[in-house]
Amino acid sequence: MIIPPRVSDRAFAQLAQINDLQGTTQCLRVAVKGGGCSGFQYEINLDHPLDDDLLIEKDGQCILIDKISLPFLENAEIDYSDEIIGAKFVVTNPNAKSTCGCSLSFSL
Repeated sequence: MIIPPRVSDRAFAQLAQINDLQGTTQCLRVAVKGGGCSGFQYEINLDHPLDDDLLIEKDGQCILIDKISLPFLENAEIDYSDEIIGAKFVVTNPNAKSTCGCSLSFSL
Protein backbone atom coordinates (compact mmCIF):
# COMPACT_ATOMS: atom_id res chain seq x y z
CA MET A 1 0.00 0.00 0.00
CA ILE A 2 1.33 3.42 -0.98
CA ILE A 3 1.75 5.95 1.82
CA PRO A 4 0.27 9.24 0.51
CA PRO A 5 2.15 12.50 0.98
CA ARG A 6 1.62 14.58 4.09
CA VAL A 7 0.49 18.18 3.69
CA SER A 8 1.60 20.84 6.17
CA ASP A 9 -0.83 23.17 7.89
CA ARG A 10 1.12 26.03 6.28
CA ALA A 11 0.35 24.65 2.78
CA PHE A 12 -3.38 24.31 3.55
CA ALA A 13 -3.44 27.85 5.02
CA GLN A 14 -1.76 29.30 1.93
CA LEU A 15 -4.19 27.48 -0.37
CA ALA A 16 -7.09 28.90 1.66
CA GLN A 17 -5.60 32.39 1.32
CA ILE A 18 -5.22 31.96 -2.47
CA ASN A 19 -8.81 30.76 -2.80
CA ASP A 20 -10.07 33.66 -0.66
CA LEU A 21 -8.16 36.22 -2.72
CA GLN A 22 -9.39 34.75 -6.01
CA GLY A 23 -12.91 34.02 -4.78
CA THR A 24 -12.56 30.38 -5.84
CA THR A 25 -12.67 26.93 -4.29
CA GLN A 26 -10.01 25.19 -6.35
CA CYS A 27 -7.70 22.46 -5.15
CA LEU A 28 -3.93 22.38 -5.37
CA ARG A 29 -2.78 19.72 -7.83
CA VAL A 30 0.68 18.26 -7.23
CA ALA A 31 1.84 16.06 -10.09
CA VAL A 32 5.08 14.47 -11.27
CA LYS A 33 5.96 14.76 -14.96
CA GLY A 34 8.93 13.60 -16.98
CA GLY A 35 11.45 16.30 -17.82
CA GLY A 36 13.30 18.98 -15.98
CA CYS A 37 17.04 19.07 -15.49
CA SER A 38 17.08 15.96 -13.27
CA GLY A 39 14.66 13.63 -15.08
CA PHE A 40 11.36 14.37 -13.30
CA GLN A 41 9.73 17.60 -12.27
CA TYR A 42 6.90 18.67 -10.01
CA GLU A 43 3.96 20.44 -11.57
CA ILE A 44 1.93 22.42 -9.05
CA ASN A 45 -1.20 24.34 -10.04
CA LEU A 46 -4.82 25.03 -9.13
CA ASP A 47 -7.33 22.56 -10.52
CA HIS A 48 -10.59 20.75 -9.94
CA PRO A 49 -10.71 17.06 -8.90
CA LEU A 50 -10.94 14.26 -11.43
CA ASP A 51 -12.57 10.89 -10.69
CA ASP A 52 -9.33 8.99 -10.05
CA ASP A 53 -7.52 11.67 -7.99
CA LEU A 54 -6.44 11.12 -4.42
CA LEU A 55 -7.92 13.97 -2.37
CA ILE A 56 -6.21 15.14 0.80
CA GLU A 57 -8.56 17.54 2.59
CA LYS A 58 -8.43 19.81 5.60
CA ASP A 59 -10.50 22.83 6.65
CA GLY A 60 -12.37 22.92 3.34
CA GLN A 61 -9.17 22.91 1.25
CA CYS A 62 -7.95 20.00 -0.88
CA ILE A 63 -4.76 18.72 -2.44
CA LEU A 64 -5.02 16.51 -5.54
CA ILE A 65 -2.63 13.74 -6.55
CA ASP A 66 -3.26 11.76 -9.75
CA LYS A 67 -2.80 7.98 -9.66
CA ILE A 68 0.30 8.08 -11.89
CA SER A 69 2.08 10.64 -9.68
CA LEU A 70 1.16 8.99 -6.38
CA PRO A 71 3.96 6.36 -6.31
CA PHE A 72 6.55 9.10 -6.97
CA LEU A 73 5.17 11.11 -4.03
CA GLU A 74 4.94 8.25 -1.55
CA ASN A 75 5.73 9.46 1.98
CA ALA A 76 6.65 12.96 0.70
CA GLU A 77 5.65 16.23 2.35
CA ILE A 78 3.94 19.13 0.59
CA ASP A 79 4.67 22.42 2.31
CA TYR A 80 4.69 26.16 1.65
CA SER A 81 7.87 28.19 1.93
CA ASP A 82 7.96 31.99 2.20
CA GLU A 83 11.55 33.21 2.10
CA ILE A 84 13.37 36.33 0.98
CA ILE A 85 14.13 34.72 -2.39
CA GLY A 86 10.46 33.92 -2.99
CA ALA A 87 7.37 32.10 -1.82
CA LYS A 88 6.24 28.77 -3.25
CA PHE A 89 4.76 25.38 -2.55
CA VAL A 90 7.56 22.83 -2.07
CA VAL A 91 7.78 19.06 -2.03
CA THR A 92 10.21 17.24 0.26
CA ASN A 93 10.50 13.81 -1.29
CA PRO A 94 12.40 10.98 0.42
CA ASN A 95 12.26 9.00 -2.86
CA ALA A 96 14.40 11.56 -4.72
CA LYS A 97 18.04 10.51 -5.08
CA SER A 98 19.05 14.01 -6.19
CA THR A 99 17.36 17.34 -6.75
CA CYS A 100 18.06 20.41 -8.82
CA GLY A 101 18.80 23.81 -7.31
CA CYS A 102 15.32 24.99 -8.34
CA SER A 103 13.77 22.28 -6.09
CA LEU A 104 11.22 21.50 -8.80
CA SER A 105 13.27 18.82 -10.56
CA PHE A 106 14.53 15.49 -9.17
CA SER A 107 15.83 12.06 -10.09
CA LEU A 108 15.06 8.61 -8.70
